[in-house]
Amino acid sequence: MTRRNIAGAADMVASQKNASAGERRLKRTASGTNFARYEFGDLTVVALRDGYVDMPPSRLRQAGDRPFGPDMPAQVKLVDGHLRLSVNAFLVIDHDQTVLIDTGAANAWLPTMGSLLDALAEAGVARESIGTVAVTHTHADHVHGLVAADGSDAFPNLQRLLVPQEEVSMFDEYERLSRFRQARLPFGDGFKLSDSITAVQAHGHEAGHTVFDVSGGGETLLIWGDLIHVPSIQFERPELTWEYDADQIQARSTRQRLLERTARRSVFVAGAHLDFPGVGSVERAGQAYRFLPL
Repeated sequence: MTRRNIAGAADMVASQKNASAGERRLKRTASGTNFARYEFGDLTVVALRDGYVDMPPSRLRQAGDRPFGPDMPAQVKLVDGHLRLSVNAFLVIDHDQTVLIDTGAANAWLPTMGSLLDALAEAGVARESIGTVAVTHTHADHVHGLVAADGSDAFPNLQRLLVPQEEVSMFDEYERLSRFRQARLPFGDGFKLSDSITAVQAHGHEAGHTVFDVSGGGETLLIWGDLIHVPSIQFERPELTWEYDADQIQARSTRQRLLERTARRSVFVAGAHLDFPGVGSVERAGQAYRFLPL
């Protein structure tokens, strides 16, 4: 995505071959219009909807950076001729630590976004309880939710603001976020946010793009940011890239590597644009994935 990119859908996915174990270890316990809450071992994971954005299908790129036009595969569903991409964030409650991964766009981009604080309230989570915010990367719809629509701090008791070390200068370019320049903390590959959450380098979409490995109940959940933008085709054809990937070659390689990891180890995933509302499972690239949509 761009500096104005889109964060993903609120889905969590498991390989079908591990579905029965997954159902025991990742249990949906509550949901509403803008949230879904899951038990994941002894952790709680809450998917939160900030909104959505419509993008032209030409953003999806073929080999040689060629945009799709009328040759867009039929499996990619459009809304009024556009790709509709969810904008979501994820909350992990790890014992006494409450970690928010990505923050949405608040009122800094389009009117179809900015529902994150409402989603937290609907989920029964006080925004004052959030002590750590970590961002997968510094595109606008991942960081601007640090400031509420009324101009106040969205998370008034924030103690740690974690930004990928390669993108600190990009974060500092946002005037809207100037109050956080002295507070943000750079982190890199392998950084432990808590006993259960570890940063994993996933560069390509952006210089410091990061996924977060969440361990609970003997299972692994990857909150993987913008690794995939169009899930209806990029699971099957991971070589397809996004126009605003900072480095399309690296983004492609990272996506293929992490997809192989999730298939091989039956890892759950959440993030980017894994939006199949109401669908329990889907076949992609020879793997049957089970979806738990927001």
